[in-house]
Amino acid sequence: MATVTLTTANFDEVTNKDGIVLVDFWASWCGPCVRFAPTYERSSEKHPEITFGKVDTEAEQLLAAKFDIRSIPTIMAIRDGVVVFAQPGALPESSLESLIEKVQELDMDEVRDQMAAHRKAAHGETAEAAEPEKATAAAEEPTKEEATAAGRS
Repeated sequence: MATVTLTTANFDEVTNKDGIVLVDFWASWCGPCVRFAPTYERSSEKHPEITFGKVDTEAEQLLAAKFDIRSIPTIMAIRDGVVVFAQPGALPESSLESLIEKVQELDMDEVRDQMAAHRKAAHGETAEAAEPEKATAAAEEPTKEEATAAGRS
């Protein structure tokens, strides 16, 4: 499947559906973004059941600001309308595939329960929920070797 250009006008419509949406925040002047693009495109062809979107941070500065994008590329995974992963840096193909597997394996009822517990704890509603696990860490950080291979240190 080809990637979808995401804009302020269509972002919510595309990402609030059931299923998985991967978002690549990028810019044409960004070398790592340009080098990551073929990897992202290959992955989109392997996974037609997933929506692969791209946000040009130069053209869509409001979206970049909404998600506090400070470094590009940034990869975000959204499942059933919930952001479950966001991390700056180009991922090697194996790490992108691993991320996809982990997002597919998520128990979204558990994720929503964790989010609700986190919201309650943030509002001081229960003592038991004071240290809930974060629901946004769907995938582990890439290993040092993977990060180095992706051009990050």
